[in-house]
Amino acid sequence: MSFNAWTFVVLCTAATASLLADEPLSYEADVRPIFKTHCFQCHGEGGELSGGLDLRLRRLIEQGGDSGAAVVAGQPEQSELLARMLAGEMPPEEVALRPTTNELATIEAWIASGAIAIGPEPEDLDPDLVITPQERDYWAFRPIHRPALPRVQTTELADNAIDRFLLRRLEEHELTLAPITDRATLIRRLTFDLRGLPPTPLEVKRFVEDSHPAAYQQLVDRLLDAPSYGERWGRHWLDVAGYADSEGYTEEDPLRPNAYHYRDYVIRAFNSDKPFDQFIIEQLAGDELLEPPLNNLTPDQSEKLIATGFLRMAPDGTGSSSVDQALARNDVLIKTIEIVSTSLLGLTVGCAQCHNHRYDPILQKDYYALRAILEPALNCDQWLAPASRRVSLYTDADRAAAAKIEVEAKKIIDEHKIQQAAAVEATFQTELSKLDASLHEPIRMARTTPESERSPEQKKLLNDNPSVNVSAGSLYLYDKPAADRLQKMIDEATALRATKPPEEFVRAVWEPADQALPETHLFHRGDYLQPTQIVAPATLTVLTSAKLPTIPSDDPAVPTSGRRLAFARWLTAPDNPLVSRVIVNRLWMHHFGSGLVPTPGDFGALGEPPTHPELLDWLAAEFVSSGWSVKHIQRLIVDSRAYRQSSVRHAEGNAHDADNRLYWRMNPRRLEAEVLRDSGLAISGELNAKAYGPAVPVMPDAVGQFVIGIENMSAGRPGAIIDMHGEDLRRSIYVQVRRTRPLSVLAPFDAPLLEPNCVARKSSTVSPQALLLMNSDFVLARSTNMASRLHRDAPDSLTEQIKLAWRLVYGVTPEPHELDAATAFVAEQTSIFGSDPPPEVKDETSPTPEQEALASFCHALLSSNRFLYVD
Repeated sequence: MSFNAWTFVVLCTAATASLLADEPLSYEADVRPIFKTHCFQCHGEGGELSGGLDLRLRRLIEQGGDSGAAVVAGQPEQSELLARMLAGEMPPEEVALRPTTNELATIEAWIASGAIAIGPEPEDLDPDLVITPQERDYWAFRPIHRPALPRVQTTELADNAIDRFLLRRLEEHELTLAPITDRATLIRRLTFDLRGLPPTPLEVKRFVEDSHPAAYQQLVDRLLDAPSYGERWGRHWLDVAGYADSEGYTEEDPLRPNAYHYRDYVIRAFNSDKPFDQFIIEQLAGDELLEPPLNNLTPDQSEKLIATGFLRMAPDGTGSSSVDQALARNDVLIKTIEIVSTSLLGLTVGCAQCHNHRYDPILQKDYYALRAILEPALNCDQWLAPASRRVSLYTDADRAAAAKIEVEAKKIIDEHKIQQAAAVEATFQTELSKLDASLHEPIRMARTTPESERSPEQKKLLNDNPSVNVSAGSLYLYDKPAADRLQKMIDEATALRATKPPEEFVRAVWEPADQALPETHLFHRGDYLQPTQIVAPATLTVLTSAKLPTIPSDDPAVPTSGRRLAFARWLTAPDNPLVSRVIVNRLWMHHFGSGLVPTPGDFGALGEPPTHPELLDWLAAEFVSSGWSVKHIQRLIVDSRAYRQSSVRHAEGNAHDADNRLYWRMNPRRLEAEVLRDSGLAISGELNAKAYGPAVPVMPDAVGQFVIGIENMSAGRPGAIIDMHGEDLRRSIYVQVRRTRPLSVLAPFDAPLLEPNCVARKSSTVSPQALLLMNSDFVLARSTNMASRLHRDAPDSLTEQIKLAWRLVYGVTPEPHELDAATAFVAEQTSIFGSDPPPEVKDETSPTPEQEALASFCHALLSSNRFLYVD
């Protein structure tokens, strides 16, 4: 087509002049990423070249295609490629993602400046060679080196290395760290962060009054050592692992009754500060650390197998007969790769399923090489449905113990049969003796004749004399003491059998020993029905230059293929640039509300770059050198002045850094859904601290809300409520995570939908949150029970009740004006409840107006922003 220079000038705008004024643009650094995003699919990576034009190398662009040279260096107005892009012909109209005006201006400026490439270009167009040095030098792929601690002007504000890195950036913007916050605020912040529960009034009092120089560090140690620490931090990892107690995928959403073992493994791992490299290896390849067969497992071996439940968390519909099995199996692998890559690599590897990643140097072949690592255990051609993909934890010793108990129980049952037969016969003879002697022998004959062979006369004889129809089921009508004695024997046998070691199963991954290793194929455009070339197991091509382990196809040193074990060791190798950065970034995010990389699941080009890259690398290096200790990094974070500083805004900070990317103050954070529920239970004094075990069930209530409870349907409608004996008051981490039944009290506060996992929770502010706090039966019950606690703990004084409520909910004693306002509020509510009682009939168990008023006051506190947010 002819090129209209006027159109060119109008479309490119002034952006071109700005670009030309800067350093010369290059193909590799500036133009290739644009072509990769918009053009490579048709012009380089899609098989046949559209128009014969290949845009992957600068020399091929100049060479051109069927229409001749694509660009003329120094003459953008004569460059056919640019003309077609400006006219909207390239990419074709049906392609939704269009080049932006700035991208078009970049291409024009590059051509105008000579269309240069800054390095030699390969002669061979092997796809592995099209990852440029610039892409390999991307910040996330660079080796991790521990940077030297920066010099800062205000050294007195630097309590540790973290502060130095933050202060340097702050001082560049004429800012500094805020003053350390007050002790009551600090213990509330720290306790919620490490325990996921509010501090008790006694804990606050002791810390505030503790003048020991190491009081804060001692508090940190106590919280890190608390069993509730693992429940708090285990929840964070379960988000990224996609933990669920149901399969999802279909509306049936069948339960995973054994998934809880993995949840408990995660909690224990955080509590014991299991080295994170070991934590990763066990989750990816715990079975490959064991010798088959997988039986007679020790507790340590069981733990390693349970850990592989990480690879069983993806939605799995293959247990349903109503699904396309080939599609469902493929989807399990797709979602498992997504979970592994976003949780550990921090990359959107899934974008390379259909073609090379449009933004990051991840090849389509890389995606299927990762799939090849998993397929020996998740083999689509030799698939195991969820019910079959489990391992018994029963040992030979358990079986022997169970058999021994069964022998004793059978003795009781056999004796029961003898005594039962004797009791029935004795009762029959007694009843027979009451009849005329002429009937005795005919009745005996009729009774001993099988029912199907009795003559009509025999049937009539027995019907006419029902008292002789004595059986085991009717014995109690004749001889209740004998029937009770026999029932006691049955109960004894049942109780004895209940002492057998229970057989438990774990949801795990393993490679069947009797199966050949499957071949993994690259799928054309991601379509599993169009397999093409065979792909060997491998890791990301962009990282092959690093000093990292390779992935064998079949490692002779282990009884399995060894692929997942090698992959896990590749991930945790000291030279791996991704994993330690990804993990410390998550630790930072959960303490500050945002990661040093604000996109924790995407360290690629579409994610955000680190705000403090040197601090990120320092923490990553420290993490590895500490033996991958999560608690060590957390101690560093919470010991920093940055963590302990005030959250108060000021004009100077707002002017320079309104989003607080430089950390000139602490970020206030809203309580997560589970923490909000658990805190309500703790404050009302109801929280059941029982740890571990099967999930607490969730059911629909009469109005369709999903609540904690044991389902009891009657004619399609909920029946009587079944007492849960306090199980409904356990921490939220133990509540069933069912994909089709999100707990209604958690959902409005951004509880994640695990499809398949959650790399970062949202923190929204929406009206359903206020409506739930106002009207939820759960919140109303906590308010009522909190008021009862106040009556118990401070029975004689409304003032003391209000002070206690304030300390329970906010962690501080109310100021005089707050106490006056609260007292007036309770008085007003008492008057309202006393003068306008509800219409229902009240009895002696009904609350008094004073009790209702105090419950209303507690309701107000539990619904307040001051409770919902941590400063």
